[in-house]
Amino acid sequence: MLQPIRRFLFSLKFNFLSLFLIGLSAILLFSLMYGSVKKETYELESLQISPDTIRSIKTVEDTVKTEQDRERAALEVPPVYQFSDDVGPNRQAIATSIFDFLIDVKEMGKTKGDTNETEALDRKEQIKEMRERLKNLEKKEPGLRLSDEAISNLLEQKTDVLQDVQQIISTIIGEELSKPVRASDLSAVRYEVERQIRLSDKIPPAILQSVLTIGRLLVVETETINEEATQAGIEQAKAAVEPTRILQGQVIVREGQMIDREIYRQLELTGLLTNQSTVKPFAGLSLFVLFISAIIFMHFNTWRKESSVKKKALLIVLTIFLLLVVLMKLLALIEKDFDVLLAFLFPTALAPMLVKLLTNERLAIMMTIITAATAGVMLQEGYAAIIQMEVALYILFGGIVSLYLLGNGGRRSNILRTSAGVAASNMLFIAFYLLMTQSSYDMSELAFYVIAAIASGILSGALTIGLMPFFESAFGLLSDMRLIELSNPNHPLLKKVLTETPGTYHHSVMVANLSDAACEAIGANGLLARVGSYYHDIGKSVRPGFFIENQHGGKNPHDALPPEKSRDIIIAHAEDGAKILEKHKMPAEIIDIARQHHGTSTLKYFYVKAKESGKDVVEEEFRYAGPKPQTKEVAIISIADSVEAAVRSMKEPTPQKIAGLVRAIVNDKLKDGQFDECDISMKELKLVEKVICETLNGTFHNRIEYPE
Repeated sequence: MLQPIRRFLFSLKFNFLSLFLIGLSAILLFSLMYGSVKKETYELESLQISPDTIRSIKTVEDTVKTEQDRERAALEVPPVYQFSDDVGPNRQAIATSIFDFLIDVKEMGKTKGDTNETEALDRKEQIKEMRERLKNLEKKEPGLRLSDEAISNLLEQKTDVLQDVQQIISTIIGEELSKPVRASDLSAVRYEVERQIRLSDKIPPAILQSVLTIGRLLVVETETINEEATQAGIEQAKAAVEPTRILQGQVIVREGQMIDREIYRQLELTGLLTNQSTVKPFAGLSLFVLFISAIIFMHFNTWRKESSVKKKALLIVLTIFLLLVVLMKLLALIEKDFDVLLAFLFPTALAPMLVKLLTNERLAIMMTIITAATAGVMLQEGYAAIIQMEVALYILFGGIVSLYLLGNGGRRSNILRTSAGVAASNMLFIAFYLLMTQSSYDMSELAFYVIAAIASGILSGALTIGLMPFFESAFGLLSDMRLIELSNPNHPLLKKVLTETPGTYHHSVMVANLSDAACEAIGANGLLARVGSYYHDIGKSVRPGFFIENQHGGKNPHDALPPEKSRDIIIAHAEDGAKILEKHKMPAEIIDIARQHHGTSTLKYFYVKAKESGKDVVEEEFRYAGPKPQTKEVAIISIADSVEAAVRSMKEPTPQKIAGLVRAIVNDKLKDGQFDECDISMKELKLVEKVICETLNGTFHNRIEYPE
């Protein structure tokens, strides 16, 4: 069922396929993540009993409470008073002026005449004059308005008496107003002024009441509120009040508690009521998913690789990513029932190890980052921040450590060793987390976190090993683990080669050694070359006796056959081998090695034999069907195959002879155009020659001649 789907997908152009697959994955990702970011709301009313303990899902400022606190702080600010030195002298000047006016008016009256009638008439004029002189003062100080009777009584006094009274009032007012006098102190100061006036024996009883009135009215505040300084103090006190916040995770109302007006207001403020639905989580998650999708698209769009490779890698990455998101969803669903952070059980290294083993390290790094970010959003606690940072960092660090430890090997032992390293890394991070939280944990919680760290590392390795075969089968991949399985001598096909064509088996092992060493030297896949070499001549098992390495000194059947017949038998072994491998559902890379390892080279021995027989032959008829080597690994196997057979036929191989032979074979294949369809360079070919010579010299070295 998977094959038709895969063929259809791979028939599409990469740009269209990538947009379709990434878009489809984005929709699935959004659907799986929305439940994690959608806030929980409650259908509640004021004065209702709360059915649950409700915590705030975010930190918000309670502006109403903050303003109340600031107003309370403002009321507690004492007013700033300012003492005025000028008030006392000014009030003394008023007292002095009043009596100066009285004395002046009185002196003016003496010049008019001495009769009683004249004096009576003058008194009215004097009061009128006095009123005129006090007019400006009374406008400024309405309280200092004296009655006509009081003025008349004062004018009746002698000048020296008025002067004495003037002196007494001025002195008393000056002394009392030289001290701070606030509005609250006025009554007490006026009483003291009145008391001192009454104690004076120089004030006639007739004017005592008028003098008391003047004395009381002259008393005013000397220390008044400085509005500007007071307001500045109020503003400073308000600014010093920290905003009242409802914190994330803070309990707003407990189960069974009455929801009063204040609690209801806080529930509204934190958006926990059903009538406060918002599109913000929807929009925010859409942007997050768009961001993740854009990163994946840009990564593949800038990757300079064949379209088929990119399509396969894209399918693998999206499949792994969505599987991990499903795993996160399951963890998020059950985490609510636990008090510990269950997210630490997530296999931190699963994504990077799978992607690296199935594709490449660059994609694995990208997957580590987006997996960590997604986990931070999905595995957050119900009242956590936008992203659970400790979870995101836990997965990020675990993934990075696994990439360093895994290296380039995909053997099970290497994966398990990496898992152990990841478990150690996880424990270090959890130790950091527990120390930084500054909370106390009991032994059961500590035991859980240690077990979670170890389990995360082990699960990463176990799931990687367990899932690899499924991905290899679904996507037609050839991993190191699969190659190692195929290199097992107990494999049925290798047993077939060993039992039916032992000479070919030995030849294949020698070719494998040469190819592996040469591929490793130039950065090609040495393991693929080794395993491919084991199977490259499997086609010889169809007619084993027609190949020289399996004849063991017996009669050569080709001696009795025409060159054309021998040609067909020998050339057929490449296609026969490919068909056998296809029948046993071997990986495409191994099949290609069997089919391509001779390329389109000429079967020279039988071509020359046919020409010597006098027949009119065409060289093209004595060439292998091909195709030519398509990869570096196949090109190196073709060189190693020819070199091993040629060196084995040499009677006395020396390093010089071997080097010359290897160089000649490589040059012959190069001139024949056998490497035209693969990307091996001249520099790499020189290095291949050198490594093959060194390996052959180690095999065909001189031995000590033992005595009989």
